[in-house]
Amino acid sequence: MATRDFRIRIGVGATSFVYLADLGDGRFGAVKRVMEDRGGSKKIFLDEVSVLLRISHPNLARLMGSCLEKGEQLLLLEYVPNKTLFDRIHTYHGQSSCILSWSSRLSIALDIARALDYPRSRADPTIIHRDVKSSSILLVDDDHAKLADFGLCNLGYDRPDSETSTTPTSPTSIKGSFGYIDINYLNTGLATPKIDVYSYGVLLLELITGLKSIQGSVTLAEWTEEWRKSDDVEVWANLLDPKLNGNANLEQLSALIHVANLALIENSEGRPEMGQIVGRILS
Repeated sequence: MATRDFRIRIGVGATSFVYLADLGDGRFGAVKRVMEDRGGSKKIFLDEVSVLLRISHPNLARLMGSCLEKGEQLLLLEYVPNKTLFDRIHTYHGQSSCILSWSSRLSIALDIARALDYPRSRADPTIIHRDVKSSSILLVDDDHAKLADFGLCNLGYDRPDSETSTTPTSPTSIKGSFGYIDINYLNTGLATPKIDVYSYGVLLLELITGLKSIQGSVTLAEWTEEWRKSDDVEVWANLLDPKLNGNANLEQLSALIHVANLALIENSEGRPEMGQIVGRILS
């Protein structure tokens, strides 16, 4: 078997474990084993297959095949060898490599903005990822990234004035990772594309500060709020990851903080679309 009986685990998803697979022709793949005991039902598996078959973008992890038999739910995805953004920023192994430069962080931010814009603007129905976080971002190299792990995705979205929209009756209906979850989503239970925009704002703060999405008993968004809402670029510079030693373009830093502030607006209607965010980063 290509995975050698699932010996080499290379990642963990919201509902799955991911294993290295030797495809036998000099190529490798990543086998995502969706587990029922991690909440990975057959419906979740089939929904993810359906989503991955609909999308094709250089900044989205590519589906190479799938298997649903003998009690196994397996996805074969392209193998991206340089681990996740979380590993690169937050783990000892990742930090033992050269520091992720400011230009690399900016490039990764742009790649993921493009990745999130694609299923919103091109897919029908709209695809909401619902679990955007640094551990869902695979690094091709220091300057390029792909968004992965669509296990919690939502096809279509709820509208407050829709007869078909529903508000969850239990906390388990809310999907996502603490620290990244949209406050408005927590309050209303309505899944819209703007919940991914909120999570993207948290991701920007991670790239800027080098800090995890949770700081003690508060989220990174809460922890940075006072600094973020200042109009002083020197105050913003205090948010920079110390490992950068101040090596960052302050104009670009200002642009990213403005984008993060807009993405983290509590009223989701006030947040920009991902396409607008791409434009702001490029400008």
